[in-house]
Amino acid sequence: MTEHFPSKIGLSQQFSCSYLPEQQEQLLVILDHNCYTPERFEGLLELGFRRSGDQIYRPHCPKCNACQSLRLPTYDFTQSKSQKRKWNKLNNEFSIVESHEERPNYYPLYEKYISLRHRDGSMFPPNHLQYESFLFCRWLPITFIELWHFDKLVAVAVTDTMPNSLSAIYTFFDPDYESYSLGTVMILAQIDYAQRAKKQYLYLGYQIDSCKKMKYKSHYKPAQRFINDIWVNSDTNTTKKTANK
Repeated sequence: MTEHFPSKIGLSQQFSCSYLPEQQEQLLVILDHNCYTPERFEGLLELGFRRSGDQIYRPHCPKCNACQSLRLPTYDFTQSKSQKRKWNKLNNEFSIVESHEERPNYYPLYEKYISLRHRDGSMFPPNHLQYESFLFCRWLPITFIELWHFDKLVAVAVTDTMPNSLSAIYTFFDPDYESYSLGTVMILAQIDYAQRAKKQYLYLGYQIDSCKKMKYKSHYKPAQRFINDIWVNSDTNTTKKTANK
């Protein structure tokens, strides 16, 4: 996939890792403007990159390689018994809607979610500029997968949309509905949307096995991890696809 590899890459300064506090984080940042299209970005996803706001990056830490990009082959995915129970718990009172435009009621929901669920995180206290600069993108189409309880918006999964794949950027939900396991439900909703839209992969971002906050990602199978520039089956550790031919 050398046709996707960028010609200009920058290296950020080192800063404290928000997931492993004892480590220093450093990022490769794409500076080649030709890469900022859905098609080229999809090739970079296959090389372990991701986006935050308008910027494409990949961890390149000096003394740590714990971050591994994770993706689900959506055609092979089947729900576990636990996931089926959580999915079926959404009775006729709930509905899922896909939107391609931001709605005014997104930010109040995001603000409530960060304030009540992540007071100890780097995104607290929330503000509108942070919300926009983190979630949105000027060069990439975004699908907002919404969960409604009657006429009340209770969850949004911000999802990047490429020709052959989706990338889960961030999900926020109403903490009052925590008993419905909305974090799990919204990933299942993204998988369902990917299957219906005939997208081959759903990228779930980076997995760090020693980080408790990321344990939930290991519950979706079969999954593939990007290890030493090769996609391998997460369960059997066998090679699935070489990403840099």
